[in-house]
Amino acid sequence: MRRVIAALVALALLLAAGVAGAAFWAWDQFTRPGPLAQERTLVIPAGSGGASIARRLHETGIITDARLFRLGLELWAEPKPLRAGEFAFAAAISPRDAIRLLQSGETVTRRLTVPEGRTVAEVAVQVAAADGLKGEPGPLSTEGSLLPETYHFAHGDSRRALLGRMRKAMTDVLNELWSGRHRPSPLTSPQEALILASIVEKETGVAAERPRVAAVFLNRLRRGMRLQSDPTVVYGITGGRQPLGRPLSRKDLDTPTAYNTYQIDGLPPGPIANPGRAAIEAVLNPDQTKELYFVADGSGGHVFARTLAEHNRNVARWRKLKRQQAKGAKKTP
Repeated sequence: MRRVIAALVALALLLAAGVAGAAFWAWDQFTRPGPLAQERTLVIPAGSGGASIARRLHETGIITDARLFRLGLELWAEPKPLRAGEFAFAAAISPRDAIRLLQSGETVTRRLTVPEGRTVAEVAVQVAAADGLKGEPGPLSTEGSLLPETYHFAHGDSRRALLGRMRKAMTDVLNELWSGRHRPSPLTSPQEALILASIVEKETGVAAERPRVAAVFLNRLRRGMRLQSDPTVVYGITGGRQPLGRPLSRKDLDTPTAYNTYQIDGLPPGPIANPGRAAIEAVLNPDQTKELYFVADGSGGHVFARTLAEHNRNVARWRKLKRQQAKGAKKTP
């Protein structure tokens, strides 16, 4: 009898040792670095269960054993659900840390940068092409209603919702800057500020020039002079749907449209692009100058003038520079 009891005890100890050894091995495999050679992103679809997630992680090389992942999920992981979304799995991530990442809901943050001066049609194309967004952009927004800046989103976010955020951002910035203005201005409403800011945005790509360009246009409005802005003429031709693709002609300048500020008095009926915050600030806090004219200087900026005679001399220099550049281009093989 003693021999039987001893044998049973020995067998029980052997089994316990085997179970402990297997548990130790499983825990070691669950917590040790995994096979992933470099960081990888993976989208976990909504509604995925533990088994399907384990299978996807195994198929993409993030974990070595799907069964071990499921075992660890049952035995050692916190009792939290695994989230859906796009996750970035670090190189050599362990099954335990993969579970922690999926439970945290810390999904990949994507970015979409809308440059200043794009039209709503151009922004709609950009949003439609953005990888990770879903759904259609919807009807085009009103021109000038989208704030250019960098927007963060997660995989699966709605295109329509992102455009809604852009509209709200523009409304908030415009209201903030309009309420904070201090200087007298011929602009009588936030909408007029938005219109002029869009013209300033299209006229210069030099940030430091914006308040000076804005001052020129505001000075012209005070005097009842026409704005004579080439970008407004372009918008009147294209509607902001695509680039003009050629230089403006004399015929273009002489052809009346609602946006041709060579032909109409005051501001056009609406913005010609989406201006950034800095352009709006420029028209509400312009430089204090008496300048009425500006023309390109050949280096990306502009040269400014108070009088028409001075402006004509600047224009003559600009045309001479263009002719010299054209001759140089012809000589280049």
